[in-house]
Amino acid sequence: MIRHAEVRVIGADGTQLGIMSSDTALGLAEEANLDLVEISPNANPPVCKIMDYGKYRFELLKKQKEAKKNQKVIELKEIWLSMTIDVGDLNVKAKQASKFLSQGNKVKVSIKMRGRQNAHSNLGMEVMARFYEILKDVAVMEKKPLLEGKNILMILAPIKE
Repeated sequence: MIRHAEVRVIGADGTQLGIMSSDTALGLAEEANLDLVEISPNANPPVCKIMDYGKYRFELLKKQKEAKKNQKVIELKEIWLSMTIDVGDLNVKAKQASKFLSQGNKVKVSIKMRGRQNAHSNLGMEVMARFYEILKDVAVMEKKPLLEGKNILMILAPIKE
C-alpha cells in the first residue's frame, strides 16, 4: 500500500540499500519472502524497511504485555471522618488508613461539614492535623487539608523506601 514513487530502503539485516522506486523495493521484499513496511512516511524520501511484519507485530504485543504486567496500579482509597470524632474512633480510622498505605495505596481523607459546622471549619482542620499526626511515620502528606465547599480534603501517600 506504499504510494510513493521513490523510497529509501533498509534491508532485513539493517543495512541501507539506498533510494529506489517502490516497485523495485517491493520486488526485493517479495524475493526475500518478507514485507515492505513504511517506517517514516514524513521523511523525504519516505523510509521503508524489509521485515516480517507478522513477527514484528507479535514482538510488539509481547513487549506491551510484559510492560503491563510489571506495572503497579495505585488505588485511591477514601476515609470519611467527622468533625466531632472521638479519639478511639480516630485511632480505628487511622489503623484502617495505615493498612491501605502499607498496601501501597493512597488515602483520601474527607470531612463533610453539615449545618453550623460550616462556620467552624478550623475544628475540621484540627481533626485532620490530629489524624495526620497519628499516621506521620507511615504516610506523607501529598495534598494538605483544603476546604472545598462543604468538604475538607487531604491526600496521604505511603512513604517511599
